[in-house]
Amino acid sequence: MFDKPGNALLSPGDFVRHPGRPDWGLGQVQSMIGHRITVNFENAGKLVIDGNVVELEPAPSSSADRLRR
Repeated sequence: MFDKPGNALLSPGDFVRHPGRPDWGLGQVQSMIGHRITVNFENAGKLVIDGNVVELEPAPSSSADRLRR
């Protein structure tokens, strides 16, 4: 399904970071359809990421705590 195998481990609700765009901040996976991953980033809004091109980095749960406040 993905050329970047780490993306196959993601699920909606998971918190991630885009490795090439740290300025986007923390993101939460909204949906995954085919190779398209919709992520809502704190500084860039909702974006669709091509999971065959970019391997998103899982964020530690401690990072996600600040978004829940």
